[in-house]
Amino acid sequence: MGVLFEVREHVARVTIDRPEVMNAIDQATEAELQRIWTAIEQDRTIRAVVLSGAGERAFSTGADMKSGSGMSGLEYWAAPRPGGFGGIALRETLDVPVIARVNGHAVGGGFEMVLGCDIVVAAEHASFGLPEARVGRLPLDGGMTLLQRQIPHRAAMGMLLTGRRIKAEEALRFGLINEVVPLAELDAAVERWLAEILVCAPLSLRATKQVVRRSAHLTAAEAQSLRLPALVEALNSADSQEGVRAFVEKRKPVWTGH
Repeated sequence: MGVLFEVREHVARVTIDRPEVMNAIDQATEAELQRIWTAIEQDRTIRAVVLSGAGERAFSTGADMKSGSGMSGLEYWAAPRPGGFGGIALRETLDVPVIARVNGHAVGGGFEMVLGCDIVVAAEHASFGLPEARVGRLPLDGGMTLLQRQIPHRAAMGMLLTGRRIKAEEALRFGLINEVVPLAELDAAVERWLAEILVCAPLSLRATKQVVRRSAHLTAAEAQSLRLPALVEALNSADSQEGVRAFVEKRKPVWTGH
């Protein structure tokens, strides 16, 4: 179906596997990604996700414009895509941390998928952009709404109104990504981030992400007063007691996710 999916040691790895078309996403691949995100949401043993593209050239170049769907821009806009492009760009129901392993170009919908992730680690040669306007289309699946919320206004408009790409180092300066490394060190860098995530209590991370994702439009005081399900679950969990005991006993906590 164009996507590789595996779960090992509490980590789900989702890899867009269409390197022959720069990991562009056709309708079948989009449907498979939607299925995978739903499966991850339903698996409480998963504590982190790594999203990447196959090969060394591209993370994803977005929608496969040569796949023959034949949809107009208006028809594409009207078509249902829960969670935005690739099912992840605008997804609000996935509470586990998602790392984007950006192994190459992330443009169009591919960049929108990156914008929907929580932590971004990129190879030095990676590039980012929303070139839709150059082909008479629009970044409809999160690009126009997410980019302006994640980087300074002028930087966002500079990208949106020109369709230009930026390299990884510039994206790092804008705060779009967390780390830039040589391609040969990309996997090691991702593993470092994963190790730090897995040290934390999984319910604490779920609660943190749920609060952040669902309160960005509120004032700090309004957000503080939210009583979201994941927050209540984490505060009432056995893991919250285990963490304190482990600290007092000077040992590593053993998280159960309960």
